[in-house]
Amino acid sequence: MKLHIGATAAYSKKITDNDIQAFAELTGDHNPLHLDDDYARTTRFGRRIAHGMLSASLISTVLGTELASEGVISLGYTVRFIAPVFPDDTVTARATIIKIREDKPIVTLETMCENQHGEVLIQGEAVMLLN
Repeated sequence: MKLHIGATAAYSKKITDNDIQAFAELTGDHNPLHLDDDYARTTRFGRRIAHGMLSASLISTVLGTELASEGVISLGYTVRFIAPVFPDDTVTARATIIKIREDKPIVTLETMCENQHGEVLIQGEAVMLLN
């Protein structure tokens, strides 16, 4: 893909219970809000939610495989969690180039994740060094 301001790429994934369990094992984050149905029913969400960083990690997939060439390096991310992701939600991560530096191969992107209903889950920004 030719990189230019306004260039956009997206990646979608259904977040399964297996994904949530694997993320908990990988990271050591065993918060019962993510893993225990009985506990989660007592929370403001009324049921289990996926780890926020599990959904946010889909942004990395967009940046590293859908938008840019191999070897991009992340220089920084900001993320703001807007709404929860529930098991079996389909999350679409999207990144749009909003700035390209002329003196270095560095791009700034607006990032967002939304669910299958079009509800915004995560908003943020990423800065990437291109290979």
